[in-house]
Amino acid sequence: MKRLVPLLCLLAAPAAAQQVSIPHTTFTLPNGLRVIVAEDHSAPLAAVNVWYHVGSGYERPGRTGFAHLFEHIMFEGSKNVPEGDFDNWLEAAGARNNGSTTTDRTNYYEVMPSNAVELALWLEADRMGGLLDAMSPSKLEGQRGVVKNERRQSYENQPYGLLWETASTLLYPQGHPYSWTTIGSMADLDAARLEDVNAFFRTYYAPNNASIAVVGDVDPAQVRQWAERYFGWIPRNTDVQRPTDPMPQLTATTYTTREDRVTLPELSMIWRTGKRFSQDEAALNVLADILTSGKSSRLYKRLVYDEQVAAFASAFNDANLLSGDFWMRIRARPDVDLDRMQAAVDEEIARIAQTPPSQEELERVINGRVTGFVGRLETVEGKADQLNDYLYFTGTADYAERDLARYRAVTPADVQRVAQQYLAGKNHVIISIVPQGKTELAAQENQ
Repeated sequence: MKRLVPLLCLLAAPAAAQQVSIPHTTFTLPNGLRVIVAEDHSAPLAAVNVWYHVGSGYERPGRTGFAHLFEHIMFEGSKNVPEGDFDNWLEAAGARNNGSTTTDRTNYYEVMPSNAVELALWLEADRMGGLLDAMSPSKLEGQRGVVKNERRQSYENQPYGLLWETASTLLYPQGHPYSWTTIGSMADLDAARLEDVNAFFRTYYAPNNASIAVVGDVDPAQVRQWAERYFGWIPRNTDVQRPTDPMPQLTATTYTTREDRVTLPELSMIWRTGKRFSQDEAALNVLADILTSGKSSRLYKRLVYDEQVAAFASAFNDANLLSGDFWMRIRARPDVDLDRMQAAVDEEIARIAQTPPSQEELERVINGRVTGFVGRLETVEGKADQLNDYLYFTGTADYAERDLARYRAVTPADVQRVAQQYLAGKNHVIISIVPQGKTELAAQENQ
């Protein structure tokens, strides 16, 4: 058993100089299940956070949407838990629970009074080891319908919802695991057979392809006993190979226009960057914040506050296991041409590429990053998910201080360099979503 020190530690210093760590113990069961335990006795609460190392990026063409489908099926009963009682028993114990799916992982979590931790672990073990004992064609059909309805609500009938599928197909070549959305296609959901779904579960929902973080008012020795008792009997499966698809480069700047039932035109500009925890990720995140984080950020102040031609401006660097994309989204005011939004973005990026931001501007953004990071660690839920995140992407849960050190090391010259290297004058995808019948508002090539 490995013990890491110290406890979440915040020195009395400026935010950018604070030292942060999440003390925890780790162990691995003989079947390959990795368990992280972090004590926090500040309140009688705890979180159980399970990561299965599978997301939509592990799927293949014709079989998309399976990881997200299981996000729903996992709540529908298992060998010793009747349908509906997973939620009922946790709610009776004062707990809440949920799950989520990304391109790279699926997670399930519970937050509860600490005296319900054993219940949560038993429930998670029962569905890890006994879900298929309770699977049936009717359960598959029911959750298939739920997911298809969610797709309609979140993508097809949601204002601007068609952005995500449009972007995926433009950013990644056909067949690349990031070329489809996590929810999958209607055709693939319709075609999914029970044997296909069961095979997916057997491959990926095994203890050696999962990790559990237990954080809060708990005793690590007791958690280990429970983990051995409830999970130890589940057999390991063949080790899962992570996707290794190469990160494709954008070979040209492309323009795409979509009409939607919206009032405000919206512009998205997306550049290819790098993978999660790659060398320039921190500087790219800082660049995004300089452009749009807070009312004094460059594009927010210019477009929303000064010129009052935009409703919002948002930039973020979406770094994942296989690739990364720098997004800029600007929603304009009614009948404002998106060419104007594009020109403003290009100008502000060019300014940073030519002249680095001031030290004061940089410190504002980095202090905000550190404050937000520490804020996420104020809850047992936030700490549990962060520990699993580090384990998945870096191979160790002990990464908090190194994570923040990346931001403390960013200089104005670094921000200038990544603006030059990844954005200014580089190929990117431009998507205009405009009100129906108003394609003239879309950003135009060779403006």
